[in-house]
Amino acid sequence: MIRKMRNSIFVNIFMISILCLALRPAYAQDMTKQMLEEADSARLAYDFPKAEEICQRVIAALDSSSRTEATEHLILAQNGLSMMNFCSTPKVVAKQVFSLKDFFLFYPLQDHSWRKVPNQLDSIPTKDIETATYVPDGAQTLLYSSTDEDGIRNIYITNFKDTAWSVPALINEQLTSSSDEIFPMLSPDGKSIFFASKGLYGMGGYDLYVSSWNEENADWDVPVNMGFPYSSPYDDFLFINTDDGEYSIFASNRECSKDSVCIYVLEYDGMPVRKSITDLGELRKLCRLTPADDKSKFDNRSAVRDAGTDNTETKEYVARVRAVRAIRDSIAAFNKNLDEMRSKLSSAKGDDAAKLTETISEREAQLPALNDSLSKASKALQEVEMDFLSKGIVLDANKLQAAADREIVGSSSAYTFSKNSYGPAPHLNILKPKPSFDYSFKILPEGKFAENNTLPEGLVYQIQIFAQSRKATTADIKGLSPVFERQSGNRYVYSAGLFRSYKDVLSNLNKVKRQGFRSAIITAYSDGQPISVSNARKMEADIKTVYLVKVYPANGSSLPGDLLNEIKALTPTDLIKSVEDGSVVFKIGPLDDKALADSILNAMKKAGETNASIETTQVR
Repeated sequence: MIRKMRNSIFVNIFMISILCLALRPAYAQDMTKQMLEEADSARLAYDFPKAEEICQRVIAALDSSSRTEATEHLILAQNGLSMMNFCSTPKVVAKQVFSLKDFFLFYPLQDHSWRKVPNQLDSIPTKDIETATYVPDGAQTLLYSSTDEDGIRNIYITNFKDTAWSVPALINEQLTSSSDEIFPMLSPDGKSIFFASKGLYGMGGYDLYVSSWNEENADWDVPVNMGFPYSSPYDDFLFINTDDGEYSIFASNRECSKDSVCIYVLEYDGMPVRKSITDLGELRKLCRLTPADDKSKFDNRSAVRDAGTDNTETKEYVARVRAVRAIRDSIAAFNKNLDEMRSKLSSAKGDDAAKLTETISEREAQLPALNDSLSKASKALQEVEMDFLSKGIVLDANKLQAAADREIVGSSSAYTFSKNSYGPAPHLNILKPKPSFDYSFKILPEGKFAENNTLPEGLVYQIQIFAQSRKATTADIKGLSPVFERQSGNRYVYSAGLFRSYKDVLSNLNKVKRQGFRSAIITAYSDGQPISVSNARKMEADIKTVYLVKVYPANGSSLPGDLLNEIKALTPTDLIKSVEDGSVVFKIGPLDDKALADSILNAMKKAGETNASIETTQVR
């Protein structure tokens, strides 16, 4: 009996131990998540020291395979700490909250230049942030953000040349990260690009960056985080300097709900003084960007001039139209509210019914005064119109209507926001990527003659297929590609392929013979001059051949993520992005192994990237 009890207790203890061990990973995971959320809250409160300390405790408690997420949080906290040493203190003119869906229309930019997404340049909106592309009329260079095959946003550039826009290309490697880049904006002098990124050196969310044009390298320099108070742990984006040199403007959700954004207007400072801020309270105050209470700044000017309102008369007319419209809107809202109260009165009882009746009576008594205001405003508008007629002034009705339709915000503050209108969808004549001829040997349904019959430098083998007195046709070459033509006296000699090794050309000789060229032979050339095959094989022993795989992406800008992963699995060699003749090209190499180069090429073809080829170079 005692033995049975001992066994039962032992089993129970064992089962409890197993259960604890089973629950431990889940418990540890929950604790890690909770601590990282605490670190995130500290970072969003600008308490970077606390966020760093929590992350370091989490990392110390985890094994190496589980530290990735905690390390990412730690980097954001450390970046925030570092940037506290380089803070600007701009003078704040104004700030105003707008809807996230169209806040950019309140920027002092060219009217009718924001084009809704999807459009010709950008096919997918970015989670309600970048829902329009800035395409101003008359621009010669366009910068814009668009998604690649993985849904990641990159910055592309296209330039207008004669009658068409160049093939859009990634702007450069420095301004491209593993995450999103949005709202690229060129400075008025064309020497700086401002943009927002989630993937570059930052403290979380979108940070603001500036890249300067390097005259010596003829390219854009490494972008610099603009730091506090422009960047923050929240989303900060769409920075511009106004054309008149008075203001710097950007947007942020640091003080807004998820469906809103705050636009900050600052005095332009071309030479900002940086200083270190160690007090977290002072840093938070700086990043709130509260406008200065300086009455001298209250000039009530709009940074966007109203279309068609260049003189006093037309400005007065637009003001009168807005006044009439404002009163009409007020009366409409007033009547709607009255109707709602009357509807409630039908079901109200006792004291509630008595209070509603009294309120309705008070409101109805206010209606005559509102209607009188509307009558006076309408009369004032008619007087302006009659004055125009007496002076013979002809108004552009469309321009004045557009000016009157603009939404005006902040008219009682130091800065007036005027709402622009969307422009029509862009219709740009954009050049297509120029495909490069594929010189890798293939047997196709229809053969191809070489685009250029000049042989490359170095040692090369070919398979001579026939010679005849007339020019060959596509049917004559029986699917071989590429086929080179050279003239020898009155005869045309045709050879297939370009092979850098005897082993490679020999492995393809029988394939050519099986196509019906029974008399095919191997030939060899050095720097374009014929040499014997035996001498070529001796030379080959002293030559190292390296291979470079090139691909022009089918979409003109990026490669599929699955293909990139497959290439990384095949070789650790870096994938290099560049632009050739206005087209984006990816290069993998140099590679020593021909079989590896062929494997990468085949992977690209299977992924649908047909404009790919292998280039060979010989090194003695």
